[in-house]
Amino acid sequence: MSDANPDILPAGLADLLPPRAEQAAWLTRTAMQVFSAHGYDRVSPPLVEYERSLATRMQGTGRQHLFRMVDPSSMRTLAIRSDITVQVGRVATTLMASAPRPLRLSYAGQVLRIASDQLAPERERLQIGAELIGHDNVPAAQEVVRIAIEALVQTGATGITVDLTLPDLVDTLATSAFPLPPAMIGAVRRELDMKDAGGLTALGADAYLPLLYAMGPFDEAIDALAAIDAGGALASRIRALREIAAAIPVDVKVTLDPTERHGFEYQSWFGFSVYADGCPGALARGGTYAIPDGKGGQEVATGFSLYPDALLDLGAADSGQGAGKLFLPLDHDHQVAARLRAIGWRTVAALTPDDDPAALGCTHQLVGQDSVPL
Repeated sequence: MSDANPDILPAGLADLLPPRAEQAAWLTRTAMQVFSAHGYDRVSPPLVEYERSLATRMQGTGRQHLFRMVDPSSMRTLAIRSDITVQVGRVATTLMASAPRPLRLSYAGQVLRIASDQLAPERERLQIGAELIGHDNVPAAQEVVRIAIEALVQTGATGITVDLTLPDLVDTLATSAFPLPPAMIGAVRRELDMKDAGGLTALGADAYLPLLYAMGPFDEAIDALAAIDAGGALASRIRALREIAAAIPVDVKVTLDPTERHGFEYQSWFGFSVYADGCPGALARGGTYAIPDGKGGQEVATGFSLYPDALLDLGAADSGQGAGKLFLPLDHDHQVAARLRAIGWRTVAALTPDDDPAALGCTHQLVGQDSVPL
């Protein structure tokens, strides 16, 4: 089948045009500066790796999202990354295995998924994140949640809500407090994901019903979770959640959904999502997890990823180009122009006498040594 327009892009992919492309670059730069200020060092893994390495480290989650191809040099299967987190884990446990822990790493780049979904039709997305490797305790969780919030605030997000969850809650309860046969654990998880009380009853898992009501604003929800008690199986988790919530800035809304697992399939005991006004989905997601070391062992870590493209749709990202464009006539003073650029002006130099400042998007024109509004 021939395309009517040979320049059309595949579904889910798009060009970034001015000013959106500059806003995306500013957004990335701003978030990375926040991470750097907290001691996170940047790494930049390649866009493509051997499929086996990526898939193995994804621990069975998201492998269906990988674009695959054959490397003509090695004749081995390659894959385009759909998540940078697993690449950072590889770097940490191989090239930086001997680096002192905790190891703080940050990253930014594009990721590509083989298919989109209704909530996220884009197949290519910007992913920015930070990983604290070597610890998955409460102070580590407090640190990464605070940094994720700070980065989003600095990049223009408003009305922020942090939703906390316990990804392995069912597994924890199923071992002793609310016993389940191993074959039933997955089914109970699914019913809790769907918030289906009838489904839980049909499975004979009525003990899990109270978990459906331990959600909402944090203070009320955590009290409801504590009331379940479960023979003390949840005591340490509840105490940890209270400490994490207490470290979140007071102007940020905190909620709890202890059974939420969507997007947290590889997280261990703690997970969180960050939402903001005007954005349809989560702008950030993170928590605690384990990194395979490739030798049969694992290393604990805590981190998060930002998916901030929605901030561009809101126009929240400020590229820092508020001074506007200054048109420079053919005979302008180059030293004056250089001085104006040094204080923030963006200049557009004339190339012919017929150049039109307004048509070139300029807001001002240099007249002598002064910037004059058009």
